[in-house]
Amino acid sequence: MHRALLTLGILALVAAACAAPAARALQSAPTATSYWDFLWRLETASQTPTLSTGFTAIIIETATPTATTGPTPAGVLPPVLAETPNPTATVQAASLRATVTVGLLSCRYGPGPAYLYLYALRQGANITLIGRTDSDNWHWAWVDGPNPCWVNTSYLKMEGDWRQLPIVYPGAARLPVSPYYPATVIVGVFRSGNSITVEWAPILLRAGDEEDEFMQHYILEVWRCRGGDFVFEPLSTNDTSLTFIDEAGCPSPSRARLFVQEKHGFSGPTEVAWPPLK
Repeated sequence: MHRALLTLGILALVAAACAAPAARALQSAPTATSYWDFLWRLETASQTPTLSTGFTAIIIETATPTATTGPTPAGVLPPVLAETPNPTATVQAASLRATVTVGLLSCRYGPGPAYLYLYALRQGANITLIGRTDSDNWHWAWVDGPNPCWVNTSYLKMEGDWRQLPIVYPGAARLPVSPYYPATVIVGVFRSGNSITVEWAPILLRAGDEEDEFMQHYILEVWRCRGGDFVFEPLSTNDTSLTFIDEAGCPSPSRARLFVQEKHGFSGPTEVAWPPLK
């Protein structure tokens, strides 16, 4: 009887010893969750956005893919992850390199030919563009440097597309403020079909406060709908009214703002609004 019990005990110990390596192997094998985590790290490690040459870039927003897994039955390997497209990144250029292609290129305080003149750039000058207006139709870009100003991109050779530049106007790029004149007051805004007329009170300049004989006294910056596109355009005049076209069909409301311009800077802006076309 004692001999039989001793034999059974020895057999139990042998069986436990044989089972221990298998148990240790099972404990060290990856669970379903760690297996998926491993594949996820392996996949995402290679997803580094590539950028075109000629400009530095800022990643504005990157989609983050997610993976969900459930428990895997014993003895069944987890399914292999199917290939998915790389996450789409919206890339916007922080700056573009450019070269002036004309003899002398005006660099102005505002994004347009009617704004005050700051200095000129000679043909062959290498510059860095760091911003643009908030509309794709206005081909002006902001130049980096101790005295940043606006140039017409039609007279530049650029290493990239100016539309990739970040929007700085209205916003970070501001017009110098005139300390000598107040902003004007809007007298009336009238719509007749697609035609908008804006009228304002005059601000008289003292003699010698014009930049030159060609300077326009008022600049009306207009955001309006044209052919289904929402466009920006600075309109200038020496009168106290302007008329322009604003059509229906754009999701953003049309608007304008008015500056008084003199050689020391700009007073305003005076905001302008009008009813949409029904």
